[in-house]
Amino acid sequence: MTRYDRRTRILAACLSALAGYVDAIGFLSAGGFFVSFMSGNSTRLAVGVAESSSDATIAAALIGVFLLGVIAGSLVGHVAGPRRQSAVLLLLAGLLAAAASLGMAGMLHTATLMMALAMGAENAIFERDGEVQIGLTYMTGTLVKLGQRITGALLGGDRFAWASYLLLWLGLVAGAVVGACVYPLLGLNAVWFAAVIAALAALVQPLSRNKNPAR
Repeated sequence: MTRYDRRTRILAACLSALAGYVDAIGFLSAGGFFVSFMSGNSTRLAVGVAESSSDATIAAALIGVFLLGVIAGSLVGHVAGPRRQSAVLLLLAGLLAAAASLGMAGMLHTATLMMALAMGAENAIFERDGEVQIGLTYMTGTLVKLGQRITGALLGGDRFAWASYLLLWLGLVAGAVVGACVYPLLGLNAVWFAAVIAALAALVQPLSRNKNPAR
């Protein structure tokens, strides 16, 4: 995070907030399963297997669809080349719009799977040379780096290198709070807001890049 310019760090925090927003909606809709946090679903899969519960099937389906989303996002980004971020954001917007549409049609389970597909694709936005540079939907690694940068500051290193990681985590938490507040009012219709935001981000990206090129 520290080697990226301010525009990129802000975009990452906003997209992390988007992931938190969608994950909270998915969590409430799916009864405690996640659409972006696959570590949690992996634990639910393991517990479901141990207890011979149908929860294992649900968790496995979400993990599999999330993986397909990662593959789809990476392929779209590869084909798009220098327009990677805009292309993946458009894919994200389309998948979220599809999830919202499925929710409106009463296909709640399929809508939840579509949200997981979208969250998998989102992680390809900051991919480079086949590696994710900034994880947007999972925060364990971010918190580890936050702790390491705080340690570095205490030992005389960069005093503010930790701030970007804190911003990324706070973005996800803030987005999740908003999602949890909106879901009881709108249900899966709340996903439309996420789709619109992703689409707007895709349209703004080329303009922002021209004015303030990323490193």
